[in-house]
Amino acid sequence: MDKKLAPIVLFVYNRLWHTKQTVEALQKNELANESTLFIYSDGVKNEDTRKSVDEIRDYISSIDGFKKVTVIKREKNWGLAANIIDGVTKIVNEYGEIIVLEDDLVTSKYFLRFMNEALDFYIRDDRVFVISGHSHPVNIPKKYKYDVYLGHRSSSWGWATWRKEWLTIEWDNSVYKSYLEDKKLMIRYAKKGGTDRPKMLKQQIEGKINSWAVRRGFTQFLQKKYTIFPVQSLISNIGHDGSGVHCGINKSRNAAKINKSFLPALSTQGIENDKIHRLINMYHSVSLIPRIVRKIKRILDNE
Repeated sequence: MDKKLAPIVLFVYNRLWHTKQTVEALQKNELANESTLFIYSDGVKNEDTRKSVDEIRDYISSIDGFKKVTVIKREKNWGLAANIIDGVTKIVNEYGEIIVLEDDLVTSKYFLRFMNEALDFYIRDDRVFVISGHSHPVNIPKKYKYDVYLGHRSSSWGWATWRKEWLTIEWDNSVYKSYLEDKKLMIRYAKKGGTDRPKMLKQQIEGKINSWAVRRGFTQFLQKKYTIFPVQSLISNIGHDGSGVHCGINKSRNAAKINKSFLPALSTQGIENDKIHRLINMYHSVSLIPRIVRKIKRILDNE
Protein backbone atom coordinates (compact mmCIF):
# COMPACT_ATOMS: atom_id res chain seq x y z
CA MET A 1 0.00 0.00 0.00
CA ASP A 2 1.38 3.38 -0.98
CA LYS A 3 -1.58 5.43 0.27
CA LYS A 4 -2.36 6.75 3.72
CA LEU A 5 -4.22 4.03 5.59
CA ALA A 6 -7.72 4.55 6.92
CA PRO A 7 -8.07 4.75 10.73
CA ILE A 8 -9.61 1.78 12.49
CA VAL A 9 -12.30 2.46 15.09
CA LEU A 10 -13.21 -0.28 17.56
CA PHE A 11 -16.24 0.00 19.88
CA VAL A 12 -16.11 -1.97 23.13
CA TYR A 13 -18.17 -2.25 26.29
CA ASN A 14 -17.92 -5.07 28.84
CA ARG A 15 -17.07 -8.33 27.03
CA LEU A 16 -13.44 -9.03 27.81
CA TRP A 17 -13.07 -12.43 26.12
CA HIS A 18 -14.74 -11.23 22.92
CA THR A 19 -12.69 -8.03 22.86
CA LYS A 20 -9.44 -9.98 23.24
CA GLN A 21 -10.34 -12.28 20.33
CA THR A 22 -11.20 -9.25 18.19
CA VAL A 23 -7.99 -7.37 19.02
CA GLU A 24 -5.69 -10.38 18.70
CA ALA A 25 -7.04 -11.17 15.24
CA LEU A 26 -6.71 -7.53 14.23
CA GLN A 27 -3.10 -7.46 15.45
CA LYS A 28 -2.32 -10.32 13.06
CA ASN A 29 -3.65 -8.38 10.09
CA GLU A 30 -1.38 -7.20 7.34
CA LEU A 31 -1.07 -3.40 7.73
CA ALA A 32 -1.95 -3.49 11.46
CA ASN A 33 1.41 -2.05 12.52
CA GLU A 34 0.99 0.74 9.98
CA SER A 35 -2.57 1.60 11.05
CA THR A 36 -3.97 4.00 13.64
CA LEU A 37 -6.47 2.44 16.05
CA PHE A 38 -9.11 4.35 18.02
CA ILE A 39 -10.96 2.45 20.75
CA TYR A 40 -14.23 3.82 22.13
CA SER A 41 -14.99 2.33 25.54
CA ASP A 42 -18.61 2.87 26.63
CA GLY A 43 -19.31 3.77 30.26
CA VAL A 44 -21.03 1.67 32.90
CA LYS A 45 -24.78 1.24 32.61
CA ASN A 46 -25.18 0.24 36.25
CA GLU A 47 -23.08 -1.04 39.14
CA ASP A 48 -23.42 -4.61 37.90
CA THR A 49 -21.34 -3.73 34.83
CA ARG A 50 -18.67 -1.65 36.55
CA LYS A 51 -16.25 -4.54 37.17
CA SER A 52 -16.45 -5.84 33.59
CA VAL A 53 -16.07 -2.34 32.12
CA ASP A 54 -13.03 -1.72 34.35
CA GLU A 55 -11.51 -5.03 33.16
CA ILE A 56 -12.00 -3.95 29.56
CA ARG A 57 -10.34 -0.60 30.23
CA ASP A 58 -7.35 -2.23 31.92
CA TYR A 59 -6.92 -4.46 28.89
CA ILE A 60 -7.29 -1.85 26.13
CA SER A 61 -4.84 0.47 27.86
CA SER A 62 -2.09 -2.09 27.17
CA ILE A 63 -2.83 -2.84 23.49
CA ASP A 64 0.06 -2.52 21.05
CA GLY A 65 0.87 -3.76 17.56
CA PHE A 66 -0.47 -0.69 15.79
CA LYS A 67 1.11 2.53 14.60
CA LYS A 68 -0.79 4.40 17.31
CA VAL A 69 -3.56 3.49 19.76
CA THR A 70 -5.93 6.09 21.18
CA VAL A 71 -8.50 5.12 23.83
CA ILE A 72 -11.63 7.22 24.37
CA LYS A 73 -13.36 6.37 27.67
CA ARG A 74 -16.99 7.47 27.89
CA GLU A 75 -17.84 8.92 31.28
CA LYS A 76 -21.41 7.65 31.02
CA ASN A 77 -23.20 4.87 29.17
CA TRP A 78 -24.01 6.07 25.67
CA GLY A 79 -25.39 2.81 24.33
CA LEU A 80 -24.18 1.21 21.11
CA ALA A 81 -26.04 3.35 18.58
CA ALA A 82 -25.15 6.75 20.06
CA ASN A 83 -21.58 5.66 20.72
CA ILE A 84 -21.08 4.58 17.11
CA ILE A 85 -22.81 7.58 15.55
CA ASP A 86 -20.75 10.04 17.60
CA GLY A 87 -17.44 8.18 17.33
CA VAL A 88 -17.65 7.47 13.61
CA THR A 89 -18.72 11.04 12.85
CA LYS A 90 -15.77 12.50 14.75
CA ILE A 91 -13.15 10.23 13.19
CA VAL A 92 -14.48 10.23 9.63
CA ASN A 93 -14.75 14.02 9.69
CA GLU A 94 -11.07 14.23 10.56
CA TYR A 95 -9.72 11.49 8.24
CA GLY A 96 -12.24 11.40 5.39
CA GLU A 97 -12.57 7.60 5.55
CA ILE A 98 -12.90 4.98 8.27
CA ILE A 99 -12.85 1.26 9.09
CA VAL A 100 -15.24 0.21 11.87
CA LEU A 101 -15.39 -2.86 14.11
CA GLU A 102 -17.33 -3.91 17.18
CA ASP A 103 -16.01 -6.09 19.99
CA ASP A 104 -17.18 -9.48 18.73
CA LEU A 105 -15.71 -9.61 15.23
CA VAL A 106 -12.75 -11.84 14.41
CA THR A 107 -11.08 -10.74 11.20
CA SER A 108 -9.08 -12.43 8.47
CA LYS A 109 -5.45 -11.34 8.22
CA TYR A 110 -6.41 -9.68 4.92
CA PHE A 111 -9.34 -7.69 6.32
CA LEU A 112 -7.45 -4.39 6.66
CA ARG A 113 -5.80 -4.76 3.26
CA PHE A 114 -9.15 -5.43 1.57
CA MET A 115 -10.79 -2.48 3.32
CA ASN A 116 -8.03 -0.02 2.48
CA GLU A 117 -7.74 -1.17 -1.12
CA ALA A 118 -11.52 -1.05 -1.58
CA LEU A 119 -11.79 2.44 -0.06
CA ASP A 120 -9.24 3.64 -2.58
CA PHE A 121 -10.62 1.64 -5.52
CA TYR A 122 -14.31 2.61 -5.14
CA ILE A 123 -14.01 6.18 -3.86
CA ARG A 124 -15.17 7.61 -7.21
CA ASP A 125 -17.75 4.90 -7.91
CA ASP A 126 -21.06 6.65 -7.26
CA ARG A 127 -22.84 3.31 -6.85
CA VAL A 128 -20.98 2.41 -3.66
CA PHE A 129 -22.02 3.62 -0.21
CA VAL A 130 -20.11 1.24 2.06
CA ILE A 131 -17.59 -1.64 2.03
CA SER A 132 -18.39 -4.79 4.02
CA GLY A 133 -15.94 -7.36 5.36
CA HIS A 134 -18.81 -9.76 6.01
CA SER A 135 -20.54 -11.69 3.23
CA HIS A 136 -24.14 -12.88 3.25
CA PRO A 137 -24.44 -16.61 4.06
CA VAL A 138 -25.83 -17.55 0.65
CA ASN A 139 -24.43 -19.86 -2.01
CA ILE A 140 -22.82 -17.64 -4.61
CA PRO A 141 -23.58 -19.04 -8.11
CA LYS A 142 -20.72 -21.21 -9.38
CA LYS A 143 -20.66 -19.32 -12.68
CA TYR A 144 -20.07 -16.01 -10.90
CA LYS A 145 -16.41 -15.26 -11.62
CA TYR A 146 -15.70 -12.22 -9.44
CA ASP A 147 -14.40 -11.94 -5.86
CA VAL A 148 -16.79 -9.16 -4.87
CA TYR A 149 -20.44 -8.35 -5.55
CA LEU A 150 -22.82 -5.42 -5.16
CA GLY A 151 -25.60 -5.82 -2.58
CA HIS A 152 -28.59 -3.65 -1.74
CA ARG A 153 -28.39 -4.54 1.93
CA SER A 154 -25.64 -3.40 4.28
CA SER A 155 -23.89 -5.05 7.23
CA SER A 156 -22.58 -3.81 10.57
CA TRP A 157 -20.07 -6.66 10.91
CA GLY A 158 -16.83 -4.92 9.98
CA TRP A 159 -17.24 -2.16 7.42
CA ALA A 160 -15.68 0.93 5.91
CA THR A 161 -16.96 4.11 4.32
CA TRP A 162 -16.12 7.68 3.40
CA ARG A 163 -17.08 11.02 4.95
CA LYS A 164 -19.03 11.98 1.81
CA GLU A 165 -21.38 9.03 2.36
CA TRP A 166 -21.62 8.92 6.15
CA LEU A 167 -22.60 12.59 6.49
CA THR A 168 -25.66 12.10 4.28
CA ILE A 169 -27.34 9.89 6.91
CA GLU A 170 -30.22 11.47 8.84
CA TRP A 171 -30.28 10.31 12.47
CA ASP A 172 -33.55 12.00 13.51
CA ASN A 173 -36.20 9.26 13.61
CA SER A 174 -39.03 11.70 12.89
CA VAL A 175 -37.68 12.24 9.38
CA TYR A 176 -38.55 8.67 8.45
CA LYS A 177 -42.24 8.68 9.45
CA SER A 178 -43.51 9.93 6.11
CA TYR A 179 -41.47 7.31 4.27
CA LEU A 180 -43.00 4.54 6.35
CA GLU A 181 -46.51 5.68 5.34
CA ASP A 182 -45.63 5.34 1.65
CA LYS A 183 -46.71 1.74 0.97
CA LYS A 184 -45.28 1.59 -2.55
CA LEU A 185 -41.93 2.82 -1.27
CA MET A 186 -41.93 0.20 1.50
CA ILE A 187 -42.65 -2.54 -1.03
CA ARG A 188 -39.65 -1.43 -3.06
CA TYR A 189 -37.58 -1.29 0.14
CA ALA A 190 -38.53 -4.88 0.97
CA LYS A 191 -37.56 -6.01 -2.52
CA LYS A 192 -34.11 -4.46 -2.13
CA GLY A 193 -32.64 -6.79 0.47
CA GLY A 194 -35.43 -8.47 2.41
CA THR A 195 -38.98 -8.16 3.68
CA ASP A 196 -37.71 -7.69 7.25
CA ARG A 197 -36.44 -4.19 6.41
CA PRO A 198 -39.71 -2.18 6.64
CA LYS A 199 -40.49 -3.86 9.98
CA MET A 200 -37.09 -2.87 11.41
CA LEU A 201 -37.54 0.71 10.18
CA LYS A 202 -40.97 0.82 11.86
CA GLN A 203 -39.51 -0.53 15.11
CA GLN A 204 -36.76 2.11 14.96
CA ILE A 205 -39.26 4.94 14.50
CA GLU A 206 -41.46 3.61 17.32
CA GLY A 207 -38.49 3.36 19.68
CA LYS A 208 -38.73 -0.43 20.01
CA ILE A 209 -35.15 -0.79 18.80
CA ASN A 210 -32.24 1.65 18.68
CA SER A 211 -30.20 0.87 15.59
CA TRP A 212 -27.81 3.15 13.77
CA ALA A 213 -27.52 0.49 11.03
CA VAL A 214 -31.24 0.58 10.16
CA ARG A 215 -31.02 4.30 9.45
CA ARG A 216 -27.86 3.87 7.39
CA GLY A 217 -29.47 1.08 5.40
CA PHE A 218 -32.55 3.13 4.58
CA THR A 219 -30.46 6.15 3.57
CA GLN A 220 -28.51 3.88 1.24
CA PHE A 221 -31.77 2.59 -0.26
CA LEU A 222 -33.08 6.12 -0.87
CA GLN A 223 -29.87 7.03 -2.66
CA LYS A 224 -30.01 3.83 -4.75
CA LYS A 225 -26.51 2.88 -3.66
CA TYR A 226 -24.86 -0.42 -2.92
CA THR A 227 -22.56 -2.24 -0.53
CA ILE A 228 -19.44 -4.00 -1.81
CA PHE A 229 -19.30 -7.54 -0.37
CA PRO A 230 -16.56 -10.18 -0.71
CA VAL A 231 -17.83 -13.53 -2.02
CA GLN A 232 -16.26 -15.14 1.06
CA SER A 233 -16.50 -13.49 4.44
CA LEU A 234 -13.42 -11.90 6.00
CA ILE A 235 -15.30 -11.68 9.32
CA SER A 236 -16.49 -14.22 11.87
CA ASN A 237 -19.01 -12.95 14.42
CA ILE A 238 -18.38 -14.57 17.83
CA GLY A 239 -21.09 -12.59 19.63
CA HIS A 240 -24.07 -14.87 19.08
CA ASP A 241 -23.74 -16.42 22.53
CA GLY A 242 -26.22 -14.22 24.39
CA SER A 243 -23.55 -11.79 25.60
CA GLY A 244 -24.35 -8.91 23.25
CA VAL A 245 -27.02 -6.21 23.17
CA HIS A 246 -28.46 -7.12 19.76
CA CYS A 247 -27.33 -10.75 19.31
CA GLY A 248 -29.14 -13.72 20.76
CA ILE A 249 -27.83 -17.26 21.00
CA ASN A 250 -27.14 -18.81 17.62
CA LYS A 251 -24.37 -21.40 17.50
CA SER A 252 -24.59 -21.80 13.74
CA ARG A 253 -23.68 -18.16 13.14
CA ASN A 254 -20.83 -18.36 15.64
CA ALA A 255 -19.46 -21.34 13.71
CA ALA A 256 -18.79 -19.35 10.53
CA LYS A 257 -15.19 -19.86 9.43
CA ILE A 258 -12.86 -17.55 7.55
CA ASN A 259 -10.88 -18.61 4.50
CA LYS A 260 -7.50 -17.44 5.76
CA SER A 261 -5.91 -17.34 2.30
CA PHE A 262 -8.65 -15.32 0.57
CA LEU A 263 -7.81 -11.76 -0.53
CA PRO A 264 -10.59 -10.52 -2.85
CA ALA A 265 -9.64 -9.01 -6.19
CA LEU A 266 -11.56 -5.79 -6.84
CA SER A 267 -13.78 -5.23 -9.87
CA THR A 268 -16.22 -2.60 -11.13
CA GLN A 269 -17.84 -4.36 -14.09
CA GLY A 270 -20.11 -7.39 -13.91
CA ILE A 271 -20.46 -7.38 -10.11
CA GLU A 272 -24.19 -6.59 -9.99
CA ASN A 273 -25.82 -10.00 -10.21
CA ASP A 274 -29.60 -10.52 -10.16
CA LYS A 275 -29.35 -14.08 -8.86
CA ILE A 276 -27.24 -12.97 -5.90
CA HIS A 277 -29.76 -10.20 -5.21
CA ARG A 278 -32.58 -12.76 -5.17
CA LEU A 279 -30.67 -15.13 -2.88
CA ILE A 280 -29.97 -12.36 -0.38
CA ASN A 281 -33.56 -11.15 -0.53
CA MET A 282 -34.86 -14.67 0.14
CA TYR A 283 -32.46 -15.17 3.04
CA HIS A 284 -33.63 -11.99 4.78
CA SER A 285 -37.31 -12.20 3.90
CA VAL A 286 -39.93 -12.83 6.56
CA SER A 287 -42.56 -15.44 5.79
CA LEU A 288 -44.19 -18.16 7.87
CA ILE A 289 -42.24 -21.20 6.61
CA PRO A 290 -38.74 -19.66 6.90
CA ARG A 291 -39.62 -18.39 10.40
CA ILE A 292 -40.67 -21.89 11.48
CA VAL A 293 -37.54 -23.46 9.98
CA ARG A 294 -35.28 -20.89 11.67
CA LYS A 295 -37.07 -21.35 15.00
CA ILE A 296 -36.66 -25.15 14.85
CA LYS A 297 -33.01 -24.76 13.89
CA ARG A 298 -32.39 -22.39 16.84
CA ILE A 299 -34.00 -24.90 19.21
CA LEU A 300 -31.85 -27.74 17.84
CA ASP A 301 -28.70 -25.59 17.99
CA ASN A 302 -29.31 -24.80 21.64
CA GLU A 303 -30.00 -28.35 22.81
